[in-house]
Amino acid sequence: MSVMDAYLGAAGQAVALLDTPEVATAWEQPSALAEMTVGGLAGHLAHQILSVSSALQVCANSALQESPPQEAPIPLLEHYARAAWIDAPLDGEVNAGIRAKSEGIASQGASWLAGLTRTALAEQRTKLAECSGDQAVFMPQTGWALCLDDFLVTRMLELAVHMDDLAVSVGLAVQELPEAAFDPVLVLLARLAARRHGHTALLRALTRVERAPAAINAI
Repeated sequence: MSVMDAYLGAAGQAVALLDTPEVATAWEQPSALAEMTVGGLAGHLAHQILSVSSALQVCANSALQESPPQEAPIPLLEHYARAAWIDAPLDGEVNAGIRAKSEGIASQGASWLAGLTRTALAEQRTKLAECSGDQAVFMPQTGWALCLDDFLVTRMLELAVHMDDLAVSVGLAVQELPEAAFDPVLVLLARLAARRHGHTALLRALTRVERAPAAINAI
């Protein structure tokens, strides 16, 4: 299965979760994430899908030569090495901005947000078929580009993490991702954890409970 198809499967699960009555009922309540309501968390989850629509528009413009060529894509791990949000404090400007944007996306309510993401995903199913995985996707918020396949892997990571956050927040069972979506997320998380803690720490966490480190978080 292609990265594009894997993303579409994960995104379909996210849309279904956003459309549950449990999410709508708990919209104004605190979520499992500090300083974020369930609605804000839903907005952040939805953003992962909506950002793909923006990326596909860039791909389409590039194919039609309607936009100037962007810089060459950087490797996926370099993207995370440069990301300002990874080590930012909860009350820092970056994370405060993410929370504010998420609440803004969710401001029109649960039903509207579920409909918006459902429509976006339907359009993406058509547009992704017209794109190549090696096309460059320039991200204005970061100032650099990724190839489309790598960009979709970053979205699958975000979808996996925040679907878990949202399901836990409203008392729903967490639905596991299809293997085609989970595998690239697992590989990326393992590489990020190894970079942060070292190869030995990761190996011990996975194989030696008596020597496992206290923390092996990837991000």
